[in-house]
Parts: sequence; C-alpha cells; structure tokens
Amino acid sequence: MSFPPAWAPERFRAFVAAVEDSGLDDLWISEDCFNESAIASAVTALAMTERIRVGAAILPVPLRNVTQSAMEIATIDRLYPGRFVAGIGHGVQPWMEQAGVRADAPLTLLSEYATALRQLLNGETVTTKGRYVQLTDVTLAHPPTEPPPLLIGVAGPKSLAAAGELGTGTLLALGLDTDAIKQATRTTLEKAGKDHEVIASIPIAIGPNARARVDAELAEYGMKGTPEIGAVGNAEEIADRLKQIQAAGATTISVLPCRDEPDFGAFARFLGQEVKPLLQS
Repeated sequence: MSFPPAWAPERFRAFVAAVEDSGLDDLWISEDCFNESAIASAVTALAMTERIRVGAAILPVPLRNVTQSAMEIATIDRLYPGRFVAGIGHGVQPWMEQAGVRADAPLTLLSEYATALRQLLNGETVTTKGRYVQLTDVTLAHPPTEPPPLLIGVAGPKSLAAAGELGTGTLLALGLDTDAIKQATRTTLEKAGKDHEVIASIPIAIGPNARARVDAELAEYGMKGTPEIGAVGNAEEIADRLKQIQAAGATTISVLPCRDEPDFGAFARFLGQEVKPLLQS
C-alpha cells in the first residue's frame, strides 16, 4: 500500500504500523515535490517493522546526485537486507523546473543515471563522462552484499522501453486503465530481463461514494476518472478488478488509498485479510 503523498509526515508511523499488521506485503513511499523525503520515510518504516518490503519510488533523478543515491541505497540495503527497493524516474517536469534542475534530455539523464547507479551498487569502480552523469573512479566502500533491485518509474513509450533494459522492474504511472496497463507492460517487457517486476499503482476506495472518491483522488493529479481506472466495492468486486489488472501484466499491485480515507487501519485490514486471500485463491 502507498502512503498518500498529500498526508503529513505525522501520520506516517501509524500508517506503517497498520500496513505491517494487515498482512499486506509492501509499503510504498513516493517522493512527490514538495512533500516527504522517500528515503527518510523508508528508513523510518524499516526500523518500525520486521516483515514488509518497503519501496522508495520514485526518486526524481534530477534532484539527486547518483553517488548520493548509491550511498543511501547501499546503506539501507546493508542495514535491512532484502527488504528495501528503490525506484528512480524523470520526476514531474514542471516540478523539476521549479527546483531549477529540469533536464533538456530526460531520457538521456535517466539512462546515464540508472547505468551508473547499478554499476555502483554492483561494487564496480565507475568512471563515466556522460552528458549529465560524470564520475571519476567512484567506488562504494560498503556496497550491497547482493545487487539490489532497481525500479524505473516512467510513463511514455520510449521511457517504458528503456525501463525494461535499465532496471529490474518498472513502476507504471498512476491512472491507467486495463488496456493501458497491458500496453505499457508489453512495451517495457520487450527488452526486459528475466523476472522483470511490473508494478501498477491502483487507487482503491470502499464504502459509500467510493467511485466518486476515487475520481476525486484522480482529479487531484489532473486525471479524469472512469470506471476502468481504480477499484471500488466489496472484497469480491475489488479482487475481481485486481485480477484483471494482474492478467494485463502487473506482477505487483500498489494500492493508493484516497486522501480522505477515514480509517486507514480498517482499510489496510480489509485489503490484507479480505481481498488478498481472494487474489491467492
């Protein structure tokens, strides 16, 4: 389940505890500008839990020097082996412009960055003189004991194709219907390696006015809601919808609660104890 970016950091600890206790497998933290730090939040979540996988996705590459990201990911992986996954992406371009770091060639930056990052996390000594990433004899003193996964969060066809080559998984954009998920998955898997993870971010609401709440949540991101985007209803209806998304190619589903969710503890338990078993049956 994803921590809603609109929520204040003070709500994060209770959210983490609810996800850990719910039976859900993953907790995801985005780094939308200009909200929480995904790295700081991920470390907090890992320190509080024993079971769940924690993902920081996506980290906008224009905001971060690749050596800083490599050191952070390696340190977290050494402290919490096998429980942390990082994802990188272009970042929302208007936000990058606000921050003064917008790249003229975002895909070139992402390619150079992902290549150098994976080399550093593999324990290699990296020298590269790219358009954006320039390193001279950089080696991590404490690389991960095993190369960790690296997700690429992107949207466009060229970026999706690149994600299949650059990462071990692809984080699809929010607001895709089933057909769009199928097409995006097909594009990213064309050049992907074995066992490439495809993560779909799905807004879900339950209770009265659930459809209207999902549509309102999508509207906050500038997206138009339709019945084909997200999932609403009872456990069986939501499970059926998520099975369609899995059939479209998603290997992992990241649930995004609506920002007006009145009881995220009950919501997490509903997903973990009522919906999840239906997906496994």
